[in-house]
Amino acid sequence: MKKPELSGLAAFVAIASERSFRRAAARLGVTPPTLTHTLRELEAQVGIRLLNRTTRNVSPTEAGEHLLAQLVPAFTDIDAALESLNAFREGPRGLVRINAPRSAIDLAIVPHLGRLASEYPGITLEVVADEGFANIVEQGFDAGIRLGEDLHNDMRAVRLTPDLRFAIVATPDYFQRHGEPTHPQDLLQHRCIGWRKASSGERYKWAFQQGEQRFSVAVNSPLIVDDARLLLQAALAHVGIAFAIEQEVEEHLASGRLRRVLADWCAPFPGFYLYYPNRRNHSVALATVIELLRLPT
Repeated sequence: MKKPELSGLAAFVAIASERSFRRAAARLGVTPPTLTHTLRELEAQVGIRLLNRTTRNVSPTEAGEHLLAQLVPAFTDIDAALESLNAFREGPRGLVRINAPRSAIDLAIVPHLGRLASEYPGITLEVVADEGFANIVEQGFDAGIRLGEDLHNDMRAVRLTPDLRFAIVATPDYFQRHGEPTHPQDLLQHRCIGWRKASSGERYKWAFQQGEQRFSVAVNSPLIVDDARLLLQAALAHVGIAFAIEQEVEEHLASGRLRRVLADWCAPFPGFYLYYPNRRNHSVALATVIELLRLPT
């Protein structure tokens, strides 16, 4: 068997990770026809079909899954080794890709963008908004951000925010027309804006705690979303009662556009953490971004 070139293996990893020739081509900066030709050459060299492809779908074969599992860690180490050369430059350089839900982007990343741009001009930060639970290794991300309760044990984690609390809010106009709930169970008689988990497709049940009492409420929803900004916009449009992170609505509470209820039933919960693979070698650029975003102790 002729030994494949690294460029062919890199092309395979990109296609298998993205599940798309078009997205993989954009990621590598080549055209889809070029990528198709590169993959055909690789499969001819190894003598095994690595990808199943139809007009709509691309997925690894059993052999392709096996090869992908071996190559992803290897390419991650190669990238980290190359980027470690940044230590010999005047400042860190390179691309850092982070996958995060919109709420985490607003609370944990946006406040630091100005400092990142001014102090580390050699770093390119790519942030992808995603409410699901992406496999950051397979999809080519350096790190992800999720709530502390959702972290995987096989990842390193760095705290980005203090503990958070949810706020139950709606417009004064809504409460004037429908009344205010005084107990979480009262929400069953109200119009509540629902949230569907992108990772599982399940409807989120609103969780409450007061002292030793803990329970959840499957609210009635005239509108179901999976985007925090759309949820807030709907609440401001008098659609119903929303369940949002305190910091996301504090400006609207201060202005009087929204009113909060059931605050004594909303207990603190672990905030957002940045997580990344538990490996020895990480790029200087990633280490710099981690230190920039880290919650001060």
